[in-house]
Amino acid sequence: TTTYHTYQNIFLSIKCRSINLSFQPSLPLNATSQPFSSLPPKSLLNKPTMKFRPCIDLHAGQVKQIIGSTLSDDKQNALSASASHASENFSTDRPASSYARTYQNDGLTGGHVIMLGPGNVEAAKAALAAYPGGLQIGGGITAENAKEWIDYGASHVIVTSYVFRNGEIDMGRLKCLVDAIGKEKLVLDLSCRRKPEDAEGKGPYFVVTDRWQTYTDVEVNEETLRTLSAYCDEFLVHGVENEGKRCGILEDLVELLGKYSPVPVTYAGGVKGMEDLERVKSLGGGRVDLTIGSALDCFGGDIPYDDVVAWHKKENP
Repeated sequence: TTTYHTYQNIFLSIKCRSINLSFQPSLPLNATSQPFSSLPPKSLLNKPTMKFRPCIDLHAGQVKQIIGSTLSDDKQNALSASASHASENFSTDRPASSYARTYQNDGLTGGHVIMLGPGNVEAAKAALAAYPGGLQIGGGITAENAKEWIDYGASHVIVTSYVFRNGEIDMGRLKCLVDAIGKEKLVLDLSCRRKPEDAEGKGPYFVVTDRWQTYTDVEVNEETLRTLSAYCDEFLVHGVENEGKRCGILEDLVELLGKYSPVPVTYAGGVKGMEDLERVKSLGGGRVDLTIGSALDCFGGDIPYDDVVAWHKKENP
């Protein structure tokens, strides 16, 4: 028996060296102490934990919460600060930089600043300066200005319309963005809605661009998520039909994202109560993060912001 184990140990030692491992068993293989098997599986070491991602939505230079499906353009006055119009749930004179400092003090990372239309650049810069490296920026991002926004303090840039043209993904533009800032600094916004002819609300979701007004032919599904994940660090997905309405989350969309997204993904749209955090956690398998806007008390809603932060810290000790 001793000779048998000796030969086995010699064989394993040679095999380990061949794959650059230094482990040499000092006990017979049938002993109770087995170094490899004592380690937990990698899947458990990297078990996903859902996070709350804060937001700052800017419209005409102010922090606002809007009903996403109501955004529209004033084509006659496209350069004015009031060129884009929307139904508002909330508007405040509190500066974007103040919200950013609050998120920093509460240890919240990966939140986003979204510029909805023109007139928001200075407010966005102030927010990034208040929390450098802690916030992502989206709205009017191109390959030409992406690096500039990273230099202003954004951790990532968020892009939709620039890489979706004529209803399709413009791979040339997408690759230019990756060349400009690197995959690790890019978030692709796949905000989506079902097409108007889908009366029963059971069909696929399609990416929408131009402040969620223009449908593309790009369906949010396993293939799209897998393909685009090779070019970005994360996805951001607004369920546009429910955005700002506090009518409940799009459960089938959250489930799809949790099942198929190979990279971190954040869902936003329709949260109405604390129970929705647990619902997203369950449906997304802990792999879908959540942004809450209009429903938070700091944006005029009923859900205490402090309670959401406490929930986040419990989930992410």
